[in-house]
Amino acid sequence: MKQLVKVFSAFAIAVGLFGCIAAPIEMTPQTQQGLRTQAPIRFLLTFDDGPSASGFYNPTVTVLDSLARNPLQPDIKAVFFVQTRASRAGGSDMGRQIMRREHAEGHLLGFHTATPRHTNHRSLDPEELEQSLTDGSADIAAITNASPTLVRPPFWNYDKRTFAAYQQHGMHVLLTDLSANDGKIWGFNASPRRRANMLRQVSEVRERIALGELPTVDGVIPVVVTFHDLNRYTARHTREYLQILLDSASAAGLVTAQKAFYDDTAALQRAAMARTVHDSSEAVELPGIWNWLWDGDAH
Repeated sequence: MKQLVKVFSAFAIAVGLFGCIAAPIEMTPQTQQGLRTQAPIRFLLTFDDGPSASGFYNPTVTVLDSLARNPLQPDIKAVFFVQTRASRAGGSDMGRQIMRREHAEGHLLGFHTATPRHTNHRSLDPEELEQSLTDGSADIAAITNASPTLVRPPFWNYDKRTFAAYQQHGMHVLLTDLSANDGKIWGFNASPRRRANMLRQVSEVRERIALGELPTVDGVIPVVVTFHDLNRYTARHTREYLQILLDSASAAGLVTAQKAFYDDTAALQRAAMARTVHDSSEAVELPGIWNWLWDGDAH
């Protein structure tokens, strides 16, 4: 039965990638009125699953280069949720070198996993989870001289038990508002409807902004976006994705701040912390089918 669920889930995601993306939500007079009282938005970029350990055309390095130098805004800062013990990620010499670069360039290192593979934390027993959190915190602190304050559970999936464990380690759960749907699906590595996907999701977030559901931090509303820096397609198209975000915001009727992306580490940290989940029972909004995937005892 579990295998059937996995196959169906993968099929549903693949179908979404190939074309079954709903049209953007139409702007209503009520939404227009609500937006007039809201601050402009700023995109808070996050990247999961890295850093890549590849010695050939390293995708994480390409992402870092694109954030530093692009036609829209130089020196963009992001949150990288890292796998610190995966052999093809942060558990390698290359991975540790890249994490040091990420920190040196003003990006934030958040915790993702410290297991050999990309493992759902809910599948770990208490001792395994504690070991993973302890190891990951130490791995990141060895680079930044501080324990991580941000955690993104793999697959955005957590429950009361894992949430409490994060809290004990001083970690705060940061989910997402927008997803590029750029993860590999059974070896699939592309995003044929990336603009339609982003525009639909931005229109959904716009409705939440109009209702006043997202906080204002330092005069702007942080909108969290998720990519995967292990994905070579994402790496090759990072600059395009930045433009897609701006185009989608404009098409959806949202006003972006003069600086549409974070370029200050301290401001990035404040914004990320303001968007974290404060209680395991707190209702959350995830893009696409992710809320549907998890059962009733997950967040």
